Amino acid sequence: MARRAEPLKPLKAAPRPERLAAFKLGLSAESRAAMLLIAKAYRILARRWKTPFGEIDIVARRRRTLIFVEVKARATLDEAVEAVTERSKQRIIGAAELWLAHHPADAEGDIRFDVIVVVPGKIPQHIVNAFDAGR
Repeated sequence: MARRAEPLKPLKAAPRPERLAAFKLGLSAESRAAMLLIAKAYRILARRWKTPFGEIDIVARRRRTLIFVEVKARATLDEAVEAVTERSKQRIIGAAELWLAHHPADAEGDIRFDVIVVVPGKIPQHIVNAFDAGR
């Protein structure tokens, strides 16, 4: 007995050019931020760690301190700093809690939330302890 062919599923639409450009800019900014951290003697544990809460751009360690890093690339330094909203802070904190649940040994040392802002033509700026998890 012959089987009917399944109908073809429509192909996923290609991303819009501006979305693709933003994605590439984000990857480039994260790479520049990771290189800055490595130069400052941080060890990168993860990049673009995805959770149901959102993504942590970089998870790093320096000595006994675990650092969750948000990377923002914008045209100006002020725009980049302002892009770290209260909502994005809560997303990062939630994702960090999930990281700690998956890596309980990491909870033994200090924990910090940093931001690295990337502006065209300039060295990325590292804002140490940019915010805390106090809700």
